[in-house]
Amino acid sequence: MTTVEPGGPAIDPAINHPTRLAVVAFLSACDEAEFAAVRGGCQVSDSMLSKIASALEAIGYLAVRKGYVGKRPRTWLSLTPAGREALALHVAALQGIAATARRSGAETSRS
Repeated sequence: MTTVEPGGPAIDPAINHPTRLAVVAFLSACDEAEFAAVRGGCQVSDSMLSKIASALEAIGYLAVRKGYVGKRPRTWLSLTPAGREALALHVAALQGIAATARRSGAETSRS
């Protein structure tokens, strides 16, 4: 992770890309979601979501569960506790950046 301010929350390069961030944010709103629902909700292709899921699973941010609904294979995705924590810290870092920029802008406009 890259630290924005010493001791402050950090930007997480694993979820900094907008598409990865969208997938993680989507999954943060539910316990588990079917692959197709995530794909549709994030407006990504099967291959893009598959790559993102594999990468996030490899670092422990996402869990993948495979099973069947009737005879049809299905894949479900969910955030792990580490993934939820990473998202919270990432969002806090982004909010910190925005707050610092707003303060700087306000100070500049007063001078």
